[in-house]
Amino acid sequence: MSAERMKILISDSLSKQGIELLEKAGFTVVVKSKMPKEELYREIKDVDGLIVRSGTKVTAELIAAAEKLKVVGRAGSGLDNVDTPAATRRGIVVMNTPGGNTVTTAEHTMSMICAMSRRIPQATASVKAGKWEKDKFMGVELYNKVLGIIGAGQIGSHLTKLAHGIGMSVIAFDPYLAPEQAERMGVRMVGLDDLFKQADIISVHTPLTPETKGIVNTQAIATMKPGVMIVNCARGGIINEVDLCEALKTKRVAAAAFDVFEEEPVKADNPLLALDNFICTPHIGAQTTEAQENVAIGIAEQIVDYFTRGVAKGAVNIPSVPPELLSRLQPFLTLAEKLGSLQTQLSQGGIERITVEYSGEVAGLSVASLTIAVLKGLLAPILQHPVNYVNAPIVAKERGIEVKEIKISDAGDFTSLIRVRVEAGKASHQVAGTLYHKKESRVVEIDQFKVEMVPEGHLLFIHNMDRPGVIGTIGKVLGDNGINIVRMQCALEKRGGDALLIIGSDTAFPSGVLDQIKSSSNILSVKVANLS
Repeated sequence: MSAERMKILISDSLSKQGIELLEKAGFTVVVKSKMPKEELYREIKDVDGLIVRSGTKVTAELIAAAEKLKVVGRAGSGLDNVDTPAATRRGIVVMNTPGGNTVTTAEHTMSMICAMSRRIPQATASVKAGKWEKDKFMGVELYNKVLGIIGAGQIGSHLTKLAHGIGMSVIAFDPYLAPEQAERMGVRMVGLDDLFKQADIISVHTPLTPETKGIVNTQAIATMKPGVMIVNCARGGIINEVDLCEALKTKRVAAAAFDVFEEEPVKADNPLLALDNFICTPHIGAQTTEAQENVAIGIAEQIVDYFTRGVAKGAVNIPSVPPELLSRLQPFLTLAEKLGSLQTQLSQGGIERITVEYSGEVAGLSVASLTIAVLKGLLAPILQHPVNYVNAPIVAKERGIEVKEIKISDAGDFTSLIRVRVEAGKASHQVAGTLYHKKESRVVEIDQFKVEMVPEGHLLFIHNMDRPGVIGTIGKVLGDNGINIVRMQCALEKRGGDALLIIGSDTAFPSGVLDQIKSSSNILSVKVANLS
């Protein structure tokens, strides 16, 4: 893809470094933040890329209005304001920059912990009110305290370093963290119930999902140490605000600090705001100059990479291929898509099951994107709406197609081999392909026939009986109709048995020509495919 004539809409505030990077790459960049809904819907109609932060709600309705949209970039980590499933169904890439605000958010969390434990905001307000209430603001030391982290990802990991720096010990609950990584971090992994029981301070760092919504509630608080302190600089809703409010009133929870709320902007009558042992900030965990520059540059670079190199770095709804592996994987992607396209054009009946078998060196690669390439090639010729690397898996699932991957170390006579087997109707068909000279696609199997076919252009597949004169008859029909043969090969099952004649042309084969061939002697079936 080329950046020329590509239009990028930035609908939330973004650091100028990101904007300049996009403009330098040749994109047309439109910056309009805080637009009324009607204006946003007008602007979205002809844009190729959309960059947002947390302000713009990228709903299914907005996505439906975006006629040309190909990618949504979130400058930051949270994607709760983007309807990713709706984007995926439309084949739109959704990407974010989860690492750009890691340090800033971890530092803000530690700042909240320090401010909460020493009651700094309350003491500041008291002094500014003309008071000097030293005895009122008794604090708590953090040294030797136990910090319990729920979700030990990038932010939780950096928070661990900060906590260790002031002498805290850290426990964590994260079902996705490998024990080796936890050991390197100096974190003791525990179950969620044990974390609630053992931690002096609890900080949440998970996305908001159905599983994490309200994970800290009345039942959880009842198991915690009396006087525990709770922090949320992740996403509103992970902590049940009503339950926390009651626990703060009774001092079961000594203090709490929020940077995020279930509803933002937070309403003035939220009961938490009336409590002296509750402090908060207006969702500014990522609000530093450095972080804003990082996420702006990060998302701009990802957009440029996607449109100019096809690399979907930071994508959440498509396998991301590291740039250093893309050059090695790209020829296999082309081959996989050609095999899928060939299969669907040769098969008959509704496709029920697809098995993709990877043999040899290719089996050692990350094959998720290759399987998606097969699905894209398979589905694109039979569907009216666009099918791409983003929506191919979900389209296959919606059509009830079962997809299976198999890896085999030995590829026989080949260095690498990809075999695609399709079960359609009551029949099963398979094609297989390899790379010549590590980059040139070749089809080497079609059902029971061993072939050596270049998968490109207009192709004619004639299943015939191995009898004298068949090739001559077909050649005459094509010649009489002015069709130029650019490639031809004949594969035998056994001498005197069935044969497969493959003819390549630089023009399409008219239906009348196909009828003439079908009516010839010794012809069992005639099929065409376009692999342009």
